[in-house]
Amino acid sequence: MTRLNLLLLMAVVGSALYLVHIQYTARQLYSEMHRLELESRRLELETGRLQVEKRAQATPLRVEKLAREQLKMRTATPAITLYVRPDGSVIPAIEPPPAPAKTKPGATPARSAR
Repeated sequence: MTRLNLLLLMAVVGSALYLVHIQYTARQLYSEMHRLELESRRLELETGRLQVEKRAQATPLRVEKLAREQLKMRTATPAITLYVRPDGSVIPAIEPPPAPAKTKPGATPARSAR
């Protein structure tokens, strides 16, 4: 009977030690989970803040201002636009105005009748 009592006592002590180990592990995992949830919330807030900042930085006026000031870019106008043909020749966007006809000295230019 003493052997049985001793065996049962050893089983109870082993079971108690195993229970303590399991509870300790569970508490460690719970605290780790809580820490990771806090980190997740912090990262979500940071992501939201960065998205707002990104939208503020990418406004068309700001992009145009940076392009002009830092990159020395200018808005394309028809006067500075050149069109290139497939063969590589350049077509001016605006035809230059015709040169005025030269008149002889002392001659008066012809006027149209009304």
